[in-house]
Amino acid sequence: MRRYLRVTRVFLAATLSAGLEYRINFVAALLSSLGNSAVALLGLSLFYSRSGGGTLGGWSYPQALLVVGFFMLAQGFISVVLQPNLNKIAEAIRTGTMDFTLLKPIDAQWSVSTRNLNLLRLGDVLVGVAILIWALLQLDGVRLGGVLLSALLFFCALMSVYSVWFMLSTTAFWLVKTENITELFNGVFGAARFPVAAFPAPVQLALTFVIPVAFVTTVPAQAVTGSLSPTLGLLAPLIALLLFLGSRLFWRHALASYTSASS
Repeated sequence: MRRYLRVTRVFLAATLSAGLEYRINFVAALLSSLGNSAVALLGLSLFYSRSGGGTLGGWSYPQALLVVGFFMLAQGFISVVLQPNLNKIAEAIRTGTMDFTLLKPIDAQWSVSTRNLNLLRLGDVLVGVAILIWALLQLDGVRLGGVLLSALLFFCALMSVYSVWFMLSTTAFWLVKTENITELFNGVFGAARFPVAAFPAPVQLALTFVIPVAFVTTVPAQAVTGSLSPTLGLLAPLIALLLFLGSRLFWRHALASYTSASS
């Protein structure tokens, strides 16, 4: 464990050093984050203004803001951690640098998942936290237990997102290029910026049990509002654990069929 902490510190120091060389890019990235959140908030505001103060699938405006906040946080996790690391797996396989990663005396999955951080996109996380605080201040009856449960379920959601993205990136061992697959994931993930209840019933089922986008934003928000069903509350960590174990097994299967770029 100490070895991994030391290596993590080295990775983080290198990322900070590289990021501080381009400070103006941080401002540009922050403006991009504000633009993305503004688009999401504008869509919600337009709907609620036309509904005369009604609800979206039974969700009030402050409750829907929780969903947008969790969506921005998840988007920040993808931009800061997943994209700069997992999108490079295909390149490492093509250029042969994956061989050096596999020779290092640390877990290869951990190494390819944490080597790079895009700190310029921390703005997504900051905007997400601001939206969540804003929503919590407008809601009545919020309990500390609900907030803590929500944090736990959101951690499970991030584990699920990581596992799915990692398995999609691992297909590069056979497909070489995976950009189109990850773009497809991004397109589906965009649905998470709205409460699942806002979609027609068949789409709700698909986003909950086929492509579990609901567990990323809607389920943590339900924990805060006290409307979470025990079934979904128990399924969230179970799905996260199964997906993570699946990603480990899929990675090992991919490595077993890998013959290196030089062979």
